[in-house]
Amino acid sequence: MYIKKQIFIIICVITFFLPFQGLTQVEITIDAGQEKRIISPYIYGKNNSLSDASGSPLSQAEWQKLRDLGITMFRENGGNNSTKYNWKRKLSSHPDWYNNVYNHNWDFAAQSLQQNIPSAQGMWSFQLIGKAAKTSSANFGDWNYNRSQWWSGVNQNLAGGGVVNTAGGSVALQDGDPDLYLENWPSDSTVAIIDHWFDSEQLGLDSAKIRYWGMDNEPEIWNGTHDDITKEQPSAEEFMQLYFEVAKKARAKFPGIKICGPVPANEWQWYNWNNDVISYNNKKYTWLEYFILRIAEEQKVTGIRLLDVLDIHFYPGETNAEDIVQLHRVYFDKNYVYPGANGVHRIGGGWNTSINKEYIFERCNEWLTKYIGENHGVTFGVSETGINSNNPNVTANWYASTLGEFAKQGVDFFTPWSWETGMYEVLHLFSRYGKEYFIDGVSSEEQYVSAYPTLNENADSITLFLVNRHLTQKKTVRIDLQNFSIKNNPIQMYSLSNLPAGETFVSHNQNALKTGQIHDSKDFVEVELEPLSVNALFFEAAPLNNSEIKKTGFDLKIYPNPTSNKTNIEFYLEKKETVTISLFNSNGQKIKDLTKANFYGGKQNLTFNLSALSNGIYWIQIQSIKQTQTNKIILHH
Repeated sequence: MYIKKQIFIIICVITFFLPFQGLTQVEITIDAGQEKRIISPYIYGKNNSLSDASGSPLSQAEWQKLRDLGITMFRENGGNNSTKYNWKRKLSSHPDWYNNVYNHNWDFAAQSLQQNIPSAQGMWSFQLIGKAAKTSSANFGDWNYNRSQWWSGVNQNLAGGGVVNTAGGSVALQDGDPDLYLENWPSDSTVAIIDHWFDSEQLGLDSAKIRYWGMDNEPEIWNGTHDDITKEQPSAEEFMQLYFEVAKKARAKFPGIKICGPVPANEWQWYNWNNDVISYNNKKYTWLEYFILRIAEEQKVTGIRLLDVLDIHFYPGETNAEDIVQLHRVYFDKNYVYPGANGVHRIGGGWNTSINKEYIFERCNEWLTKYIGENHGVTFGVSETGINSNNPNVTANWYASTLGEFAKQGVDFFTPWSWETGMYEVLHLFSRYGKEYFIDGVSSEEQYVSAYPTLNENADSITLFLVNRHLTQKKTVRIDLQNFSIKNNPIQMYSLSNLPAGETFVSHNQNALKTGQIHDSKDFVEVELEPLSVNALFFEAAPLNNSEIKKTGFDLKIYPNPTSNKTNIEFYLEKKETVTISLFNSNGQKIKDLTKANFYGGKQNLTFNLSALSNGIYWIQIQSIKQTQTNKIILHH
């Protein structure tokens, strides 16, 4: 990997032309002086990492690997297997395997997690369907049938004495009787696990490390996943009443709980309940809008908080690498036309195929603001996802982009379900080397190259994650790091690229990270990124001395930067003088003078409207008789 330093010296007329050389480069602008935003540590999560069988505990080597990876959130409820979990009997019915009942000891999993990784969060769930496993004595004999091999009939309802359809498919010749393997499981039973786990006279687990609780799993498709007892899908309102009852009782027992719902299965189910929109008070709503509306109404009536994290699942169908590496844009990007958009056509209550921009979390935030208010305090989480790729470089790129976007947007937790080669390497890189806070990094070519800068508490250390999503092209990136004086030491760089097909992560000290460094750096850093690569640069701040603290030139500041329309320009004058402020394009050509006027000494603040300009990089110059200063500004409508 080739890294070089480029320093621009601004002198008189030359001031405007040196910065515009090498325009084929990707420009990254980072202002370390801007407001920092905390990154949730729980975006570094995973599903089903632990053993819930006391007779088969994880080895110390397996625990050490989990610690080396830096996993901070363990979602261990088993997905659809959690819907009929009986924590008293430690049994669960498996809907994707004949509804057979098997042992699962959540107690053991939670205890072993707190003993071995006490800093991590564990996540489990409540059951809302009203039934739970009671015995394995009525199981279908899958071993005698076909030595427990998978076939298309594993979804047949054969537990409880069903008759197998040897032709396959999900419909048995005769369904089993669920009363033979299930028992009633009301709301009091499901929330009583709180007492069992956290009461000092029972298990005495640390509730602060098991705060996040899912409200069951994918309820809008129960008539498919749990059709042994839900032959017909309940109405959306019937589900809401189940939700309200459990949420209220859980909050009463555990005020500090993080209630996570409604946990829909995929993009179609974000908007549809029983394959349609919902009619309510003579209006039509998509599922998540209706869910948020009803949460708001019930909270207003009862005064009880019923939702802390809006949690969704996402299993995109894209198979092309070009589409997969853009999937991080589905959640917040209001300009991204998602090729897999389908359920979103329901927005407005009808069917409008011209609606193809997904931005599901941004939509939900708008609904939360509309129905609950500006300070709703609800965050977002993705507790299951998976992609269709076996290329480790594509997988690593998608995962890194999603982690970066979720760090940027303040997503609360992220626990992918499917785990492909390349993801361990990215998880280790981000969780091990990322800092606690996010500051915005702006790229001139966001489709392919993104910057995710993270800053530590003291604002003297930055880890900058750079992702190149282009499948074949290297990208030369020039980094403009503002309000951060780089220490005159080698800058370390880690990279993941050209990963082989097999798993490469073994431990913190044995993995696929490639290292490089740059000696001495100031103002601009230039680096070449491999195609489909994930990279991290580490910057340390130089200690300030008195001369660095003093004001220099006009002490010009431009904010917000980037901006969508208006920009504020702040500068300082020692005495009264005439000042000209001009705007230049990225080729160094003057577009216009924004102002030319006499100003008194002191701090000056001006506002200019740039909405008539097209997106791109511009330069603002402030000039007096004795001095000139030029700063870059990025316009993005």
